[in-house]
Amino acid sequence: MKFTSFFTLVGAAISTSAAFVHPGLLHTAADLTRVADHVNAGDEPWLTGWNKLINSTYAQSSYTPHPVQLLCRGSPASCSENYANIYRDAAAAYALAIRWKVTGDAAFGTAAANILNGWSSTLTEISGNSDKYLASGLYGYQLGNAAEILRNFSGFTDANMQAMIELLVNVFYPMNHRFFVDHNDAAVDHYWANWDLCNLATMMSTGVLSDNQTMFNEALDYFYNGAGNGAINKTIWILYDDGTGQVQESGRDQGHTMLDIALLGVIAQTAYNQGTNLFAYEDYRILRGAEYAAKYNLGNDVQFTTYTNSDVTQTVISNNSRGNIRPIWDLIYNHYVKIEKQTATYSQQYADLVRNDGGGADGGGGYYGTTSGGFDQLGYTTLMFTL
Repeated sequence: MKFTSFFTLVGAAISTSAAFVHPGLLHTAADLTRVADHVNAGDEPWLTGWNKLINSTYAQSSYTPHPVQLLCRGSPASCSENYANIYRDAAAAYALAIRWKVTGDAAFGTAAANILNGWSSTLTEISGNSDKYLASGLYGYQLGNAAEILRNFSGFTDANMQAMIELLVNVFYPMNHRFFVDHNDAAVDHYWANWDLCNLATMMSTGVLSDNQTMFNEALDYFYNGAGNGAINKTIWILYDDGTGQVQESGRDQGHTMLDIALLGVIAQTAYNQGTNLFAYEDYRILRGAEYAAKYNLGNDVQFTTYTNSDVTQTVISNNSRGNIRPIWDLIYNHYVKIEKQTATYSQQYADLVRNDGGGADGGGGYYGTTSGGFDQLGYTTLMFTL
């Protein structure tokens, strides 16, 4: 069987207990039932969010996947970039899996399964320059979420799930782990927070999908104590009296600052569905970073403390891509306001802005441009997270 040697090594740590909740990455069974009930009842804003999903090119049962054996991001002489294949296919697998779950129409589940099976039977290596570690982080958790939704679909067999687990455990996880250990042989603070965070999202998701408590705990420990900028106290590295917290990439640009918040949402939601509340950790530190990013991107002034690492000294906040739209905010807003009963003034305003920009709901991959930034997050948070 493909990937046997590494999977056997890691598989020795896989728990045989029922400790993990399934489905239990971004969405639980109760979440998926809630969404279906609201859509079928014609309730808003779920119906608008649903219509955005079903009108997407990436949510059609005719979608054709484009798996490759060597996935390349950041092109050296040894390979040619082709990573658009996986971010488009991952977006499609997720949208199609949701469409199957809401409608019960097997054609959509089959199309999602075909995408996942194509990648699990084809991909053997991720390469490129240092950007290969972005690929190992951004796309693993997305494939994993689609697989988790399909877990009870008869057209996605136990063997299909096992093949996807083996792909994530043997191709993605070793790169996640390696990046945390050596950061591509760079200074530990060289890589911006999103590099750690995306690899953390995939490691945690893979741990859940494969029932590997050791892997899940490795991801949690890095969130709490990691040496790189993805550890929570380094991503949101200074707190202010107004309830906000400066995000590590704020002096770089606002697109990557927003990506940090997006990935923190994925990590916290996944952990929350497994019984660990990272949303509330350290007096709602993630919320404080989200409020900082939202406040500034809404056009308000924020405090800024000079940020210094091995490579840069940033004395002012960057206005590059200020006000950018990413489909991430209904996850943040709904959890903090509806579940944690916290005030999230600026996150709520940003969720409103993104919904209004989308005609009442946010979209997913394909709605925010054709380049990778538009696919860095799965999106559809109005549909999937509104409570």
